[in-house]
Amino acid sequence: MSAISEKQFWLDEIHHLEEDIGLLTDLIALPELDSKMIKEAIYEIKEVDRRIRGLDAKLLLSDENDIKNCILTIHPGAGGTESCDWAEMLFRMYLRWLQQKKFKHRVLNLLPGEVAGIKDATIEVTGNYAYGLLKAELGIHRLVRISPFDTNARRHTSFASIFVYMEIEEVNFEINEDDLRIDTFRAGGHGGQNINKVASAVRIVHIPTGITVQCQNERSQFHNKVNAMKILRSRLYEHYRKKEEEKLNKLEAQKTDIAWGHQIRSYVFHPYKLVKDHRTNCETSQIDKVMDGDIDDFIYAYLGMQAKTKK
Repeated sequence: MSAISEKQFWLDEIHHLEEDIGLLTDLIALPELDSKMIKEAIYEIKEVDRRIRGLDAKLLLSDENDIKNCILTIHPGAGGTESCDWAEMLFRMYLRWLQQKKFKHRVLNLLPGEVAGIKDATIEVTGNYAYGLLKAELGIHRLVRISPFDTNARRHTSFASIFVYMEIEEVNFEINEDDLRIDTFRAGGHGGQNINKVASAVRIVHIPTGITVQCQNERSQFHNKVNAMKILRSRLYEHYRKKEEEKLNKLEAQKTDIAWGHQIRSYVFHPYKLVKDHRTNCETSQIDKVMDGDIDDFIYAYLGMQAKTKK
């Protein structure tokens, strides 16, 4: 069924593109075009080009897991309020990107910072090639700017880490209930009376690995537990998969990418404006567009680099 679904995805995409290109061809062939029609045609051409580039990127995704859904998490680094604020900016950037790509998404956990920003965010992303595309974002993201929280208006550097896990519905190992410590507590931050006054939030610790997940966005403890178990399943799968790869000595490159201090991308707001990916040297000065979710160029450049490396 998965293979059929993937083939149907490609057939549908190509069919829709052929229809849109046909309509554009007919529009351009009209004997008279007013300025409004020209603007509409230019917009549609850019939209078709964007979709074709997106399909080109998906063709570079050869791993069998690339087509899967994923879970994306955002964690601020050291730096207190500065890093929490940067984590929230990245959270907004990814939500904008998901909306543009028309991926279904759901915020499973969002823990606000004490002063500003967020301490933790977890987003479930549903759609073909969600994992394959977003795995390009895994790593450390660095921000340089004049701090809005510094009364002396000094320049600050902040870090936040992005982790991406493929969503696992069924795995070839069982999670022993005796290996879990499940705590319930009252959710923090904004919310209705039930969220703030009832112990609906859930934290699950997998004792053998130390992996900890928590969910607090749903109003019921049951739904938060279901979501937390979904995240735990994905993280455990990734944990054991990496352990197997370590035995085969194939994890060294990824370790370098995600190690603290090895940022994959820098976002400089001051003294100049520049976003640069250090893996591919892809860069742009259009920082406002990037923070509004325009990150396709970085993702496609990384996937292209990975495809060449495999060859």
